[in-house]
Amino acid sequence: MKNTRKATIQDLQQLAELFDQYRIFYHKDSDIPAAKNFLTERIQTKDSEIFVAESEGRLVGFVQLYPLFSSTRMKRYWLLNDLYVNENYRGKGFSKELIEEAKELAKLTDAAGILLETGKTNDIGNKLYRSCGFEIYDEVNFYEWTNK
Repeated sequence: MKNTRKATIQDLQQLAELFDQYRIFYHKDSDIPAAKNFLTERIQTKDSEIFVAESEGRLVGFVQLYPLFSSTRMKRYWLLNDLYVNENYRGKGFSKELIEEAKELAKLTDAAGILLETGKTNDIGNKLYRSCGFEIYDEVNFYEWTNK
């Protein structure tokens, strides 16, 4: 049974609460109004794709993807930037269903693939992504420049 679908503006309140939980997980301060504004802008400007997981009419998880482009492949990639399932619903397959939604998006948009980044010590995430067919790409170095 499919428990996932594309997010709509009607999901905003519950989605903002989940997004806030996600940010707290990554040691950011709680700010539901800012989360709501951020997500409203993403949905209205269509500069990301958000899918949600539901259980008994309640949102329990989400995945957010941003478009990237490969000049050499002359195709779009999707950056799987955010994946979160409320801790009370983990281990029930929601993450895998959300990843399947992401893969379907990549297929429907004829994208070259999906890219993601996760910490080397994120054992659960690393196991999940491998089990969903993702491979570690260690041919390049990943660099970051931070605008202070």
